[in-house]
Amino acid sequence: MELIISFLSAAVVAGTPLLLATLGEILTEKVGNLNLGVEGMMLMGAVMGFAVSMKTENPILSILAGAIAGTIGALIYAFLTVGLKANQVVSGLTLSIFGTGFSSMIGKGLNLIGQRTPETVKSFFEVTPIPILNKIPIVGPIFFNQDKFIYISYILVIVLGVYVYNTRLGLNLRAVGENPACADASSINVNLYKYINILIGGALCGLGGAYLSLVYIPSWQENVTAGRGWIAVALVIFAAWNPYKAILGSYLFGGLGIVAFRFEILTMHISQYLIDMLPYIVTVVILITLSIKKNNKNAPPNWLGNSYFREER
Repeated sequence: MELIISFLSAAVVAGTPLLLATLGEILTEKVGNLNLGVEGMMLMGAVMGFAVSMKTENPILSILAGAIAGTIGALIYAFLTVGLKANQVVSGLTLSIFGTGFSSMIGKGLNLIGQRTPETVKSFFEVTPIPILNKIPIVGPIFFNQDKFIYISYILVIVLGVYVYNTRLGLNLRAVGENPACADASSINVNLYKYINILIGGALCGLGGAYLSLVYIPSWQENVTAGRGWIAVALVIFAAWNPYKAILGSYLFGGLGIVAFRFEILTMHISQYLIDMLPYIVTVVILITLSIKKNNKNAPPNWLGNSYFREER
């Protein structure tokens, strides 16, 4: 039982960057914008968060730097797709390539490769058990014996869930994604809603990247995200664009991502390459399954991927 609890606890840690990125992409897609630049925004957040940590040794500033970097990436995407009505797929892919190059340039330019997160930052994100809750059998050690960043992710899931489904702003947000023309006719500022939610989504992606370089790794290496941004895009579909369901999918894929290490501990003789492929194989299988069982409950926003051109009045 201890081995299972240890594995599930590690899955929560590994799934946290996926969760943050997935939440960000859910917000973006809820307003009708398909952003395939999640990988790029995560890398931008990762490198800037790490660079600031090396310069200041301040954990708060490091987190903010990661979020701001992701926001800047999202702003580029929003300007192209909302302001200039550019193709969303091409813009997202461009952002992903840009983020990859940007992180590589900063990492090499500041000689970050191989550097470790400063001790002051690492100590800030040490495991902090929540009294009483961490004593709950099974659940306590898994969810309430984690670091501060993970507790923040729990709060973000609840806040975004309430925002999307239980507020007037969330209703307007969904209206923009489903039918922007009707939303516009109802005096909802479509472009403003798109910009705000895309930028918030970018900040969350940047936070996911910062968590990787500051806490999960914790060091700088090129391509530190290792494709997690692309998995996050798939997780949005797995979660049916629901922030609450995103937590399950993220931890599931987080567990798949660390399964290789656990198999080594158990001395299971399985090809390392096959184990490394497992998260991506499962991603493809789940996408195929969800496509076959498509219904209104797991359907994407009606206007997803399309630009909105306001008619003259």
